[in-house]
Amino acid sequence: MKIAIVTDAWRPQTNGVVTTLTRTAACLTGFGHHVAVMTPDGLRTVPCPTYPEIRLALGQGRRVEEWLERESPDALHVATEGPLGVAARRAARRSGLRFTTSYHTQFPQYLAARYPIPPAVTYAWLRRFHSAAERTMVATRVVREDLKRHGFANLVQWTRGVDTALFRPRAEATLPYPRPILVYAGRVAVEKSVEDFLRADVPGTKVVIGGGPALADLQARYPAAVFTGYRYGEDLATLLAAADCFVFPSRTDTFGLVMLEALASGLPVAAYPVTGPIDVIRDGEVGCLREHLADAIDGALRIDPARCREYALGFRWENATREFLGNLVEARGRVPVRRPTVASARLAARRRGP
Repeated sequence: MKIAIVTDAWRPQTNGVVTTLTRTAACLTGFGHHVAVMTPDGLRTVPCPTYPEIRLALGQGRRVEEWLERESPDALHVATEGPLGVAARRAARRSGLRFTTSYHTQFPQYLAARYPIPPAVTYAWLRRFHSAAERTMVATRVVREDLKRHGFANLVQWTRGVDTALFRPRAEATLPYPRPILVYAGRVAVEKSVEDFLRADVPGTKVVIGGGPALADLQARYPAAVFTGYRYGEDLATLLAAADCFVFPSRTDTFGLVMLEALASGLPVAAYPVTGPIDVIRDGEVGCLREHLADAIDGALRIDPARCREYALGFRWENATREFLGNLVEARGRVPVRRPTVASARLAARRRGP
């Protein structure tokens, strides 16, 4: 099968969306499918306000149309709601392509944390965006139920996996800090509630792995914490394995892939009982979910690390990718039947030559 994926999130960004898409594309290729991915890579971009690591490819409608005409996919998946996603949605509708979408990010909560934008306004825009899709993939049952309450339809589940070869317990991994060592890894921004972790009244050492717009302020106000900056691959996996507990203070994530990476490393997870952790963490078995983060940390530290590792082994990218495949729809009507698009006419002229 020839599968086309359009995404605004791609390398060199490091986040759960990029990890999910790159691992899914790799698994699809391993299954014998041809995968074409349209990303901002190589396009003219501008930095996203408040999140400059994300580059927005504006004004690429014609390029996306031409790309879809050229690829002529058997299935099309629009992974994000950014400029490329909007362009792909428009091009697909004009061309008669059926497609799927996915909901990775709680934008209503993200935007409300930064700007005076009511969540209802953002939900309305997102609902309209995803309404054109045959199916919208979501990571968890809780996200699906939340979106149903906001009027979304045709929701199907697409779970996640974890690289258990990279993220694993490492007896040799140590850190020269007083124990217990409590670690957070991810973006350091207001919507991630990292300060909730830093101000929790608990013993031990707090380690923050990552960067973002709130980093400098938090470093200045919490000098006792250890800030490592972004770490990747083996460096990240070694740091996680050297800790005693992973703290996930976010209330705005749809899944929280980093929690699986921590569990695979043998770390119990402390988090709030909210969307993401509720579906990922078995409370009392591999983590502790409490409204007071200090209580969650205390409970998580009592959990056997071996149980965390065993639980994470059940999340395989191959299984998640099979679920993704089962959610795709056939892109019927690949050739426009009502009128040719501007892109198709231009591409035909190129093929004919001068």
